[in-house]
Amino acid sequence: GNNGALPSSPYLIPYVRNWEQFDVALTLPYAEIYIELEDPRKYAEAVQRAREAEQQDGRKREIWVAPPRMFKTGEDFITKQLLKCGADGFLARNHEHLTALSQHRMRGDFSLNVANHLTANYLIDHWQLERLTASYDLNTTQLDALLSKSQPGWFEITLHQHMPMFHMEHCAFAAFLSKGTDFTNCGRPCDRHRVHLRDRVGMHHPLKADVGCRNTVFHHEPQQAADALPRLLRMGVRRIRVEFVREDRKQALTALRAWQDCIDGRIDAAQLQER
Repeated sequence: GNNGALPSSPYLIPYVRNWEQFDVALTLPYAEIYIELEDPRKYAEAVQRAREAEQQDGRKREIWVAPPRMFKTGEDFITKQLLKCGADGFLARNHEHLTALSQHRMRGDFSLNVANHLTANYLIDHWQLERLTASYDLNTTQLDALLSKSQPGWFEITLHQHMPMFHMEHCAFAAFLSKGTDFTNCGRPCDRHRVHLRDRVGMHHPLKADVGCRNTVFHHEPQQAADALPRLLRMGVRRIRVEFVREDRKQALTALRAWQDCIDGRIDAAQLQER
């Protein structure tokens, strides 16, 4: 299990959702990379790419796969596909994953909604999770309370992400871009089109589908909490997650370099925001 031990210096974990972001992450000195792709069959390729990169530069990388957020009865085939990819570990995103992936290395994602130390303790202790991501519903005071009553080494904190605003059964791709009703007859427009939802102030919020045809709407602006970083480091947090949705190679690289500079103390929160 996890004894809450801390690495000496803080480090970044990129969370990527496309190949451009993944390839950038492979070129940078990250020991761990999280990847979430729409098609679970592509995870084997991600692991393969990482192993090839390791052979070239001799640097070990752990590839962690993020399964779909929801699990419904009859979707065991998705879990079976995941287990074939050769990943180093999995992000448990719901309680079904805790059981189905229990023979493998697991970390708990934000969707387990860990908001207090009792839940944290139960998940670490009972399911032998290596780490947890704190719930995205916490403000800084609540996060402080969670960390101070738990082992800080249990947690990784997401400090840069496009907040997932809606996660729904309804598939907007099938509804608006096809005459079909589900994946059997919609022609899978989600494979070919990039869709944003435009809100009343003109912001374009990215829409993503998963393998179960569920849709997530992400906020257009990445939310970042660099100003909380010094305090989190003082409280013992050492693992900082940076999440991407639609970013291309250049955008991902810019963000990761800026965060690295921030963690290393070369720039402050205001300079990070600027970059």
